Order: sequence, then structure tokens, then C-alpha cells
Amino acid sequence: MKCIYTLLALSWCLLLAGPAGAQAVTGAGSSAAAPIYRSWAKAYTKATGASVAYDSVGSSAGMKKIQQQAVGFGATDVHPSDKDLIEHGLIALPVAITGISPVVNLPKVQNAQLRLTGEVLSRIFMGEITRWNAPDLTALNPDTPLPDLPIKVVVRADGSGTTYNFADYLAKISPAWKASFGVKTSIKWPDGHLAFKGSEGVAKGVRDTVGAIGYVDFGYVAEYGLTSVQMKNADGVFVKPSIDTFKAALANSEWAATGAFNNTLTQKPGKSVWPITMGTFVVFPKVTQQPEQTSQALKFIIWSFVNGDTLVNENNFVRLPDRVQAAAFKVITSVRDQKGTPLGLSLISSSAPFHQ
Repeated sequence: MKCIYTLLALSWCLLLAGPAGAQAVTGAGSSAAAPIYRSWAKAYTKATGASVAYDSVGSSAGMKKIQQQAVGFGATDVHPSDKDLIEHGLIALPVAITGISPVVNLPKVQNAQLRLTGEVLSRIFMGEITRWNAPDLTALNPDTPLPDLPIKVVVRADGSGTTYNFADYLAKISPAWKASFGVKTSIKWPDGHLAFKGSEGVAKGVRDTVGAIGYVDFGYVAEYGLTSVQMKNADGVFVKPSIDTFKAALANSEWAATGAFNNTLTQKPGKSVWPITMGTFVVFPKVTQQPEQTSQALKFIIWSFVNGDTLVNENNFVRLPDRVQAAAFKVITSVRDQKGTPLGLSLISSSAPFHQ
């Protein structure tokens, strides 16, 4: 069915695109997903002449902006709860899949050389393991020259979907983490942690601080020359963050099996799975008070879905499976103006064969 739904989507995109309006596409939210939106924006502007302004303010701030309909779309790395979607009149659909990588700044430690488990990682971020040559770390890394340095923990200061997925992973591994910190977009970190705003802030904080450890979307590892780690996954295998290990997590998830996309992708089974994999989402109002603004944003996202797979891969993200992308198209058809009129999206009926 792939060809059928792709051709329908392409026709839809072409019909919607038309002449570019004067109003710019506006979006705000996830800093982890910012590389995708910026790449899509550049390609979309080149193809259509329409400008795109994306503000990388973090998932929580992006959700507030779309709730207020201050932007055409919001971007978050956390699928909103059904309660939040209903309460604020929103729809959410996935854009791509990526992974969160713990990153370190340690003398003589090479990229993907340091080995960590979820339990040890949780104790570092809870402030219980405070030096790099602590027994828990040297036991995992007998052949790695760990320095006698204090661990400087770098974290997010703002509400973050990256933090939410990172905490979701740690809560699945560590009962102590779950009880003390839980799974949230904003965490009250222990005293002494170094907090920075946005993925860019964390990346720079780790890069500029000897002895640091932090967590960022994988796309920032190469961009900022950071040192990633190996993590022990659910099958007990140490793996490196990569497109292939993110794909393995996706393949072993409900997303691939059913097309549903409201569950997290952390700690999935499989020998080649990266345990801190996550999805990133775009959010629209279900009933828009700003139909022109929303229409422009929908055109951009639809065009990007149809044309942007190469750019997704180039930014170290994983494209959506066909089944999930088809489900995402169906979600978009529910967007209406205040009179209940579809924003040109009734071109695809609910009976169209959007499935494999």
C-alpha cells in the first residue's frame, strides 16, 4: 500500500501548496528536533519561496505557544497525554525518531569508549557517584584510563522532552530514580549540577567543562565534537548510539507493530537496540483560531513528510515507518477552522487506504 498512500499524499501536498502566501510558517519547541526543522525549512523555502521561522525554545515552551496558537505548529519530544490533547484542543503526530546520548568530557577517553549501565548512569545524575575513578565506573571500564576528577553533571534548565525521555529510561532501570525524580520534562536537580537552556546549551556546557557528563540528542554529538558512551541495553549488550541502533529500537516497538505512536521508545528489547531512543512530534490545534497561520504550517509539514526523508537521515534521525507515517497523515485530516470546515484536507477521505 506504500505507493497508494504516497501518491495520495503527494497529490495532497501539491494541491495544498499553491502559490506561497505572504505569511511565514512559524513553529516553536523541541531543541532536539531543531536540526530537522531547519533543514526542512531551507529546502521548503528553496522549493516554494515561503519562509519558515522555527524557534528552538524547548518542548515545554513550544507546547505553551501552540496552546495559545501563537505559532503555526508546536514541536515536542513528548507525546501529549490524551487529557492534554482534549483539554487544549490539539492533535499530535510524529516527525522522526532519534536517540539521546550521554556525553562526557574526559582526558584520554575516546568516542564511544566509556561503558555505562542505566543503574550507574542514574546514580551519577542523582549525585551518588561523584568521581570518575569511583569503583562502579572502574569496574565497568577496566581498560579505560579514568581520571581522578570530580564528575560535573550537566543538565537541562528548561522544560525538555529530551529530559522527559531520559528520565523515562532511568525510571525503568532504577526504582530509586523513579521514586525520587520520576518522569518529567523539568526536574529539580541536586545542588551542584550545572544547568543550561536547550540542547545547544547542554552540548556547549559539556564541551567546555573537563570532567563533565550530560545528555543530548544524538545529532548534537557530531555537531559539537562530543564524546558519546556505550550503554548496556535490555538484552545485556553494550551498544553505541547510531542510526542503526535507533532503527532497531523502533523495529521492536509498538510504533512499528501497530502504527500507534503514543508510547515512549526507551528500553526496548533486542541485542542491537539503543536503550534511550525517542520520537519527536509536531502539534497543531484541532480547531484553529488562526486558519491562515495553521494552513501555512500544515503545508510545510505535509511537504516535508513527502520530500524530507533524505534530510531526516542527514541529520542523524530515523524516518517514520510507512505505517506510522500513514497514521500521521490521517491525524492531520482532523484539523478544522472554527466553522468546522477542513483546511483543504478533506481531499483525502477517511476511507482512503492509509495502511500497509
